[in-house]
Amino acid sequence: MSGTLLGLCLGLGLLLIWRSGPRRPAPRQRSGRTVTERTQELLTQAGYDGLTPAQLYGACAAAGVVALVVAAGTSRSAPIALAFAGFAGYAPLALVRMRRRQRTTELRDLWPDAVDNLASAVRAGLSLPEALAQLAVRGPEPLRPAFARFGEDYRATGRFGECLDRLKLSLADPVGDRIVESLRLARDVGGTDLGRLLRTLSQFLRDDARTRAELETRQGWTVNAARLGLAAPWVMLGLMSLRPETVAAYNTPAGALVIAGGAGISLLAYRVMLRIARLPVERRVLR
Repeated sequence: MSGTLLGLCLGLGLLLIWRSGPRRPAPRQRSGRTVTERTQELLTQAGYDGLTPAQLYGACAAAGVVALVVAAGTSRSAPIALAFAGFAGYAPLALVRMRRRQRTTELRDLWPDAVDNLASAVRAGLSLPEALAQLAVRGPEPLRPAFARFGEDYRATGRFGECLDRLKLSLADPVGDRIVESLRLARDVGGTDLGRLLRTLSQFLRDDARTRAELETRQGWTVNAARLGLAAPWVMLGLMSLRPETVAAYNTPAGALVIAGGAGISLLAYRVMLRIARLPVERRVLR
């Protein structure tokens, strides 16, 4: 009996010693978003809420396969066909990104009017949630569906913070995110300066949009030159692929290596040129 009790106490002591030691760190959760989540955000920002990432990937694959078949049948060269299939496969994604830039520019010009309408509603005596819901009727046309969903959510739940979070997801716009967070802060802090805050915010948005538009116009020729510089060699390759001697040259391993290297260098140069062209815009706006 005493031996059993001694063994039990020994085991309990060892267990307490083990439990009092340094604990193993908890596994880190992945903070980065997956490719699917980033693609879904891209589609939402472009205004294609009805599309899913799988549908976009399917469109890229279909475009690539069609271009591969057409280029292979025309040029009789596998390296040339693969090169044009890659560009065609990227085309749907490039169109979505172009649409996102266009939509961002359009909404950037509409936000000052939306904030002015919001300030007028607050000045008329409406609460902040009611003023936001009124933008579904009196706000700019492209923004009305998002604020209509906000009004429905607020009437159903009455939780302003959660409705603002869903409004941000619905708008999917960087300027809209700043406005939503400003309204959240104004609601949490309270006070009687909401009208002044909205008027200041409206003026800031107008100045920001005017500055961005001016600088982007000045840098537009650089961006267009970069796009032309990327497209020109491949247009020439497409024309040269109609000649049998050119096709025979590119059907060799050295020819395939030239095409692969040219594609990599073209894309790298294009991204670097775009980055250099947009740096003055970002620096001027941050100032």
